Amino acid sequence: MKEKKSSICLEKESDAFADKPIALPEGIDMENHVIATYWIQADKAWDMSVLGQVMAIEQTTGTWVPVPGETPEIRCGHVAKVIGVYEAPYYEYGLPPEVINRQYIIQIAFPSVNIEDQLPMMLTATIGNISMVPNFKLLDLRIPKATLDQFNGPKFGLDGWWEELGLKKGRPLLNNMIKPCSGYPLEVGAQLFREAALGGCDVIKDDELIANMRYNDAVKRVKAYMKIEKEVYDETGEHTLYTVNVTDRLPRMFDLAKRCVDAGVNAMMVNYLAVGPEAMRALAEDEAINVPILAHMDLAGAYFMSPYQGISSPIIFGKISRLCGADAIVLPSSMGGKAMYMHDRFMSTTRNLTYPFGKLKPTMPMPSGGITPANVSDIVNALGKDIMIGSGGGIHAHPKGPKAGARALRQAIDAAVKGIKLEEYAKEHEELGIALGVWGKKTDFKI
Repeated sequence: MKEKKSSICLEKESDAFADKPIALPEGIDMENHVIATYWIQADKAWDMSVLGQVMAIEQTTGTWVPVPGETPEIRCGHVAKVIGVYEAPYYEYGLPPEVINRQYIIQIAFPSVNIEDQLPMMLTATIGNISMVPNFKLLDLRIPKATLDQFNGPKFGLDGWWEELGLKKGRPLLNNMIKPCSGYPLEVGAQLFREAALGGCDVIKDDELIANMRYNDAVKRVKAYMKIEKEVYDETGEHTLYTVNVTDRLPRMFDLAKRCVDAGVNAMMVNYLAVGPEAMRALAEDEAINVPILAHMDLAGAYFMSPYQGISSPIIFGKISRLCGADAIVLPSSMGGKAMYMHDRFMSTTRNLTYPFGKLKPTMPMPSGGITPANVSDIVNALGKDIMIGSGGGIHAHPKGPKAGARALRQAIDAAVKGIKLEEYAKEHEELGIALGVWGKKTDFKI
């Protein structure tokens, strides 16, 4: 009698390696795996192929010692597989004696059956316990179509902002953050909102540091600001979207968001990493939340800022925010201002937000952080016109007040779209000329 195979996965000769935590890229079904790409630096003595397999097992079927429950059958269907180990420089004939550490790019394929439609499980699988491995960073995630199709993504998307404003595309939108960031009473915020809206701000948002506070109630802000929005529209013919910050403890955030919608708000904002990406995803998928959602970037630096650890910014800002339904996201600008962000990383992030990504709509990039009129042309030249430009102090600190500050930014946007030099355009636009006199040609607050 022929002996029965120990695993149903190993019945064919071609399946002989199905339970192994390593494979060739051509040996797996890419459409049934999430492919994670990592950078790692380790002591020269380490065999990175072996270490990669240890991490693959740790993040899927096993632990640091063999356990009885980790059967060949379990591994066949659920073990992750190292599909690439690439050293740079790629030594061939021997290691130079001065080499102490070696650097690698590693790719590991995680079965999508371990992840399904769950963003927390995607992050837990690909950068869970192994996030504590020193000198180890997640660079990218390649998500298969079947998994991606389980995410709804942005409800309104990039185009939705123009549609909600009743505008045709053709210029960047202007977003203003009400400053000071927090601590001000409703009356102060209402006056600043009115001035910024009269000056031409398309979108006005709460700062991330003020949400539903005892000293300044979010629903009361909505009622007051939306009354002003109607008055300004009657005067100027331009609508303004107000992104009230509904960030709150859970599940209270969902009740607050619905109360704000009932009070008439026409957009909202959430600190998506602070509340958790799945919390924002639930908000975006809620049928009662029928307004665009702006995601704020706070906390992101804790994930990506170290070059040697964490998760890359194009994943955190780009893919994660889009997966959880952000219609727009506040980003640190790499083109002047106070943000510290490399330009090529910024451009990679914006591609992740706007390039085809399954069926998901694009997310609107909103560069911000110390932006003044002097920075606008660089931003437009890099990203084009399908963006939102954010400015807080660059509007409120204008010598003639927020209304003039908003006008100066709108004038800078017009100049950039028309291809006219800022200094030339400023000769016939007073608010812009004053702003350039205060902030000069460029602003750069980087340390």
